[in-house]
Amino acid sequence: MRSRNLRRIGLTGILGLALALVGLAPAAHAALPASATLAFATDTATTTPGGTVQLSMTLTNNKTYDLWFMYQTIDPTWLTTQRPDLKYSFTGCSLATPNGSVPCSGTGPADLGGNYGATVPPGQSRTVTLTLQIAPDSGCNGNIGFYSYYYAEFSDTTNVSGGPVYTPETRVLCA
Repeated sequence: MRSRNLRRIGLTGILGLALALVGLAPAAHAALPASATLAFATDTATTTPGGTVQLSMTLTNNKTYDLWFMYQTIDPTWLTTQRPDLKYSFTGCSLATPNGSVPCSGTGPADLGGNYGATVPPGQSRTVTLTLQIAPDSGCNGNIGFYSYYYAEFSDTTNVSGGPVYTPETRVLCA
C-alpha cells in the first residue's frame, strides 16, 4: 500500500515540476523593429581606375519620437585595407533635403557626425551620399567594401547604437 502512495506522490510531483517549468518558459514575442536603421546603396556595381562611385546611406527613424542626434563612422573592410595597390578617397559628401542637396556638415566623410541634419521626425529618412574617387593609377583587382558603426539619440531620452553594419550588397568591383 505504501508503494502505491509513493508512486502517486512521485507522479504528481513530476507533473507539477513539468508544469512549473513550462510556466517559467519565456513567452514568444514578435520582434520589434529597430529604432533606427541604415540602408546602403551604390550608383554602380563596378568601377575602373579614375572612376567614381556614389555610396548612399539612408537612415530611417522607426520610433514614434524625433531622432535628435546621429553619429556614424564609415570605414573600409579589412580585406579592402589589405590591398596596397588600391588608391581611393572620399571626395564629396551631400545630404538630400526637400529643397535639394546640400554639402555635409559633419566632421568629415569618414566620420558622419552631424551629416544627417538636425531632427529626423518619426517615420522619415535622411540620405547622405559620399563620392568615392578611385585614383587613375590605382590597382583594381577586387571588391571595395565598407562597414559602419552608428549611435542615435531620440527625444524620449533613449538611444541606440549599432554595428558593425556591413555593406555586402554595396561592395563595388574594381576591375
